[in-house]
Amino acid sequence: MQAQEICENLAAIAQGVIPVLTAFLKDEVHKAGFSDVVFGLSGGIDSAVVAYLAVEAVGKEHVHPIIMPYKLSSQNSIDDALRVVDDLDLTAQTIEITPQIDAYFADKSDATALRRGNKMARERMSIIYDHSVVYHALALGTSNKTELLLGYGTQFGDLASALNPIGDLYKAQIRAVAKSLSVPLSIQQKPPSADLWEDQTDEGELGFTYELADAVLHLLVDERMSVDEVVEQGFDRELVQLISRRITLNQYKRRMPVIAKLSSRTIGIDFRYPRDWGM
Repeated sequence: MQAQEICENLAAIAQGVIPVLTAFLKDEVHKAGFSDVVFGLSGGIDSAVVAYLAVEAVGKEHVHPIIMPYKLSSQNSIDDALRVVDDLDLTAQTIEITPQIDAYFADKSDATALRRGNKMARERMSIIYDHSVVYHALALGTSNKTELLLGYGTQFGDLASALNPIGDLYKAQIRAVAKSLSVPLSIQQKPPSADLWEDQTDEGELGFTYELADAVLHLLVDERMSVDEVVEQGFDRELVQLISRRITLNQYKRRMPVIAKLSSRTIGIDFRYPRDWGM
């Protein structure tokens, strides 16, 4: 089975998820005692989908997107974020992160692009959580299943959130949902990018396409195939091993911090209850 066929099947499965995701958002937000949500709006397809889902779930007056550009951010990304704001008739804040990022790295000229990108992601999430107090709102995550499995995100940065409505959707499925939600075409059609530095693209940084990643991840994770079995489906062994290794290495990003067990009831090990236990 070819990657394209797998991704088309994944996209078809996603056609009916919008009511499920909006119900999830509405229920989880209200169950936690909140009415409002806040999140970063980058101009990319993932945060755009979250914006449309949130408006449908809790109403536009309860949705607070924040646009947080850096001086090297693409103007196209900012413009696309504003298109979402206009289309949904939202009130958004634009908060420039250049001053604090540049101040931090002023005496760190040897800082790599990775360090700078991680710092930007964490600064943005810090702003989102600060405004969660301002708006009495829950912070929404905008990372998809492909990114979460690959570890393609910053721990306590863009991977942080109180709720994530799209974390079980592969990138191919995000595109299908975006189409159903009538997300602006300029967002649907542009190359995915975290926009952390000039001309950065996700696929260029990863070294493989999202289509290949989605297909291999689906077979490894959802179909529970071994590396050898995925290779037998016609995929390059080196690529499959790379993706499999990334899933394993980045498990620590997908769970709460591990606590050393000393007592009879350790948080996260023995003391484990549903998120809404006691509410």
